Parts: sequence; C-alpha cells; structure tokens
Amino acid sequence: MPPHSSLSGLLSAAVCVFALATAMPASAQQKAPPAPAAGPLGAGAAGSGQAGAGPAGAARPASAPPVPAWRRTDNYRFPAMADTVRRLQFSAQAMQLREYCADRRVPDDFVRERLQRFGRLTGRDETCATLADY
Repeated sequence: MPPHSSLSGLLSAAVCVFALATAMPASAQQKAPPAPAAGPLGAGAAGSGQAGAGPAGAARPASAPPVPAWRRTDNYRFPAMADTVRRLQFSAQAMQLREYCADRRVPDDFVRERLQRFGRLTGRDETCATLADY
C-alpha cells in the first residue's frame, strides 16, 4: 500500500464531511446547547481558548462580556470558517485516534498519551469511546 493512500483517504473523508455540513439547510442544523459556566477541565482549559469546546462548537467563557448588537451573528446561516476548520481538524484527528484504539499492536501508553493531548485541544476528557462523537 503506498504511504499516501491513508492520507488521501483521510482527506477525502474530511472533504465529504465538509460538503455535507455546508449543503445542509439551516433549519436542519442543530444549535449547540448552552454550555455550563465552567469548562470541564477548569482553569487549565481556559488558557487554550477552547474551554468547553466539543464537536458541537466552542462555548464562551463565563466572564466574557455580552456581545454588542452590531456584532451579533445569531442569524448567520453557516458558522465561522475558523469554527468549521477546527471541527474538521478534530474529526480528522479523532479518526486517526480511533485507528490507534482499534489496533491492539499500538501500545496502551501511546494511545492514552494521544487521547490526553487530543483532550487538551478539545477541552474534554477523551477516551476511545468518546471519539465516536466526532
């Protein structure tokens, strides 16, 4: 198997996810539920700027001031490009981690370390089971 075939498969999957997400009408897209006041990892996740961020989207920190009327984006049909890119990157990383979880030849310590690193990015406690959310 050529070394680039898994990368091209991963890229193809990410493009399909992006195409499906952008083709979905706004009425069919689900709004993220309101996030709790504190992120799941507490102060450690606040420094990354993604406290409480999950696959559904990023939450505002509890101490953030209210959004001024001229800056409101509630009626936008699609999320910001950066949010879409972040979600696609999380999906691609989760797919790779799922492969690590399924392959018993990969050492458990390596998988745990990668899951912890991914959890710091997402702001969640990630396990092999939670990767199905992506």
